[in-house]
Amino acid sequence: MCLPNKRVHLTIRHKRRKQTSYKARATNPRAIGHSLMKPKLLNLYCCAGGAGMGYSRAGFDVVGIDIKPQPRYPFEFHQADALEYLQKHWKDFDVIHASPPCQHASTIAKQNRTMRPGKYNHPNLIEPTRKALQETGKIYIIENVQGALLFNPVILCGSWFGLNVRRHRLFETNFPAFSTPCSHHWQKPRFRSLDKRRKTLSSIVGVHGHINYSGEFLLRQTAMGIDWMSPDELSQAIPPAYTEWLGALAITCLTPRVPDAGDSGENN
Repeated sequence: MCLPNKRVHLTIRHKRRKQTSYKARATNPRAIGHSLMKPKLLNLYCCAGGAGMGYSRAGFDVVGIDIKPQPRYPFEFHQADALEYLQKHWKDFDVIHASPPCQHASTIAKQNRTMRPGKYNHPNLIEPTRKALQETGKIYIIENVQGALLFNPVILCGSWFGLNVRRHRLFETNFPAFSTPCSHHWQKPRFRSLDKRRKTLSSIVGVHGHINYSGEFLLRQTAMGIDWMSPDELSQAIPPAYTEWLGALAITCLTPRVPDAGDSGENN
């Protein structure tokens, strides 16, 4: 049984591991019986679908919501205000993931606000999003950057998933989860640095800024585990490996969905 707000902190020895499917560690509805449905996940502030792809790989039926058009979102998508859609449709979903805009908490934004007061005052949507999620009583995840005010978050690092990025991200959950330890030791200098002033190689692939040389975009895509986004979308994304990991934990907390009696799949 999964208990809200219980956190498990583990320190484990970690060797570099390949990208594998964590779905095998979770309860897979398809492995239980054909009469069960995939659990449904609502992906709020979805952008181009990095988080959504991970949840899909973990076994969820994913629906994305964003205020802006997302033509490359790889699953069912609705252009709408995230919190308004949540208020109307939360009962249709088993788990809800939210990635409120991070500009208010990012290091660059904080620096810009210091240099140019009043120009970079981005709204902080974390608190109203958390309140709305808690009111649903559903299992939820809130993702944001380091520096964001999340409650007792876990921290995920790309190095632990065998990725050539670090991209530390915070995740607040109301189900048991634990931070993955950083494994920077295996990331050896072998990539061209985005900082032209540096003459040494970088240990990770930089996924931000302009594309500087032939083949760099493919390198960024491979490092993130994402091959369907534009360069700008990729720079804002999280690796699907993160949410595949969290999704595998969340899915074990659910009671399997059974189709309604009138569902066409039951009338074979």
